[in-house]
Amino acid sequence: MVGQSVRGELEERLVDLGKFIQDQRRRTHLSVRRLADLSGISNPYLSQIERGLRKPSAEILQSIAKGLRISAETLYVRAGILDERGDGPDLTGEILSDPSISERQKQALIEIYRSFQAETAAERARDGAVSERGAPG
Repeated sequence: MVGQSVRGELEERLVDLGKFIQDQRRRTHLSVRRLADLSGISNPYLSQIERGLRKPSAEILQSIAKGLRISAETLYVRAGILDERGDGPDLTGEILSDPSISERQKQALIEIYRSFQAETAAERARDGAVSERGAPG
């Protein structure tokens, strides 16, 4: 009974992963053949992944993510390889997968976002250093 339950969950996860990949591919207006070429995997294998018939390795998922221009982490979570992080959405992956803006615009947004992240990290580091030394008196 338990084995069947685990098998059912795995099959459901693979179908969900395949649908997600297919949705992302369609959002970016890529054919199966084109994504297979961009990912460096065979067309039939990608088709089987999209239909939930194959369990792709982390390497294959990384290749597909690269072809879709989304983060590999997004696919790892969908595949059950990684647990979902609690530190917020994958904004970079979302920006890269948005078909409504150009590649130049995507890169500009990502650069701004990363500069804000770096600025916040630097501020936190400074605040931490100040609190460790204590308030000036």
